[in-house]
Amino acid sequence: MKKIFLLAVIAIALSATQSFAQSYKTGAGLGIDFGDGSTLVGPTFKHFFNGNDAIQADLLFGADAVWLGGYYQYHQPLKGTPLKWYLGIGPQLAFADDNGFNDNSTFIYLRPMVGLDFKVPSAPLSFNLDWRPAWRLNNDSEFEPARFGLGFRYTF
Repeated sequence: MKKIFLLAVIAIALSATQSFAQSYKTGAGLGIDFGDGSTLVGPTFKHFFNGNDAIQADLLFGADAVWLGGYYQYHQPLKGTPLKWYLGIGPQLAFADDNGFNDNSTFIYLRPMVGLDFKVPSAPLSFNLDWRPAWRLNNDSEFEPARFGLGFRYTF
């Protein structure tokens, strides 16, 4: 009887772990970049090539500019949870009309990131939160450490 009970507990634990392991291939939704300075909002898109490697693209609006970013991300599941942690990096361009720099109205940023991605096991929704400092590479280089990203996506 103890063996049957033990096998039942193991089967339930394995099925719960498998439901946590659910993931998604592609997601599209709303991205928010916030922190020191302006808040940027716009569409975001994430696509997984396999269980670990993903790309993310953001088209954000704010601070009198249009921001276009593309990032590579490496994901790993947190054991026993529906969360994945990730590391990423990529370029971001800001296209501004009047920015105080007469020589160039395009800003080039390098954006490293570390964060968490949560896929709701019973719904086609995912959420992410990350820390993504911004390092401007041109027009008087500047580093902004207090920037964060928040994403809400429909997954398919």
